[in-house]
Amino acid sequence: MEAKNFFFSDMSVMLGRSMRHIVRSMDTIFTVCLTPIAMMLLFVYVFGGAIETGTDNYVNFLLPGILLMAIASGVAYVAYRLFLDKQRGIIERFHSMPIARSTVLWGHVLTSVVSNIISVVVIILVALIMGFRSSAGVLSWFAVAGILVLFTLALTWVAAIAGLSAKTVEGASAFSYPLIFLPFISSAFVPTETMPSVVRAFAENQPVTSIVETIRALLSNQPVGNDIWVALAWCLGIMIVAYLFAVRAYKRNAA
Repeated sequence: MEAKNFFFSDMSVMLGRSMRHIVRSMDTIFTVCLTPIAMMLLFVYVFGGAIETGTDNYVNFLLPGILLMAIASGVAYVAYRLFLDKQRGIIERFHSMPIARSTVLWGHVLTSVVSNIISVVVIILVALIMGFRSSAGVLSWFAVAGILVLFTLALTWVAAIAGLSAKTVEGASAFSYPLIFLPFISSAFVPTETMPSVVRAFAENQPVTSIVETIRALLSNQPVGNDIWVALAWCLGIMIVAYLFAVRAYKRNAA
């Protein structure tokens, strides 16, 4: 019990440290929101009339993919901050202190969850202004929040690997570019039925499509089918594998 109390005490200190970086540079959250909101405006008001989705409200169709893009963009800052901690020798300094070693990583990860929740809320508010409407109940909204948090955790652990393994600050952040553009080859913007066969096969079997379809069904109060189990499997699988590699990279840097 005493060890657990020390762990949570150390965790709160590390989380507070990382959150202070966010509070002192709130522009990072606005930067994360800016591109997804711009994409949402572009697709709804410029391309939306030419895209056939089978729905009357394109912003409802588009929003889940935009949220995933924002999260993929936001986790890049975790890689950046971890890289700076590594370069400045802060990780080694923490290892010389009587604290639970894993809390250093978890402080960054939980900060990522908090900052991405703020970004998601901002984007949903903008979507409401643009005409987004949902018939989802409270439980459905909780399910959406849970999936987005799981997705954030999965990508944040991937970001941790990049931040701890990169040789340059540019390399630490570059990993996020493929993740940001992955929704374009999914059902986030257009139905996969409209895609060429090879592209469609990839789109329907990558993680973003199942996550988007699950969130879309929950927000429209429709049956989610098997998509929710596929989405959860992807998120949990990526998170567990990335966590193991991130811990290994962390130990290597602190050795």
